[in-house]
Amino acid sequence: MPPYDCMLLFKPHVKKEALIGLVARIGKHICRRNGVVTEVKSFGTIQLGYGVKKLDGRFFQGQLMQVSMMATPEINKELHYLNKEDKLLRWLLVKQRDTKFGLEFMGDEGRLEPSRFSQINKPDDDDDEDEDDEEYEVNEDENRVN
Repeated sequence: MPPYDCMLLFKPHVKKEALIGLVARIGKHICRRNGVVTEVKSFGTIQLGYGVKKLDGRFFQGQLMQVSMMATPEINKELHYLNKEDKLLRWLLVKQRDTKFGLEFMGDEGRLEPSRFSQINKPDDDDDEDEDDEEYEVNEDENRVN
């Protein structure tokens, strides 16, 4: 099952209980279709770049939430009931492409090798720390004006 992100933009005046209720309904729908909700994030109230026109007015703010999930590819068609939700301004389903998990992320050349992690870049011990200080010393007697 490929991973998806569902971005939900709610109207700004919708109460928190209603937001949680709709997200729970989406989660139950996904679970009934043998999917898994992996994460739910709330980004709070955001300013929109332009007004979104709905039957009850034009909205320049919204409450943004992200629902991450792993579901079957048919989930896009199954979530079209969200179009009829009066609490939502917009919703978007994004499929994550080329997502690798676990050791697949490291690849063949990046296997966990203890020798790679034990090499700590230490600065070289330079004994010539203050050699250049002589160049920058200013003789105060020469700069005085009588």
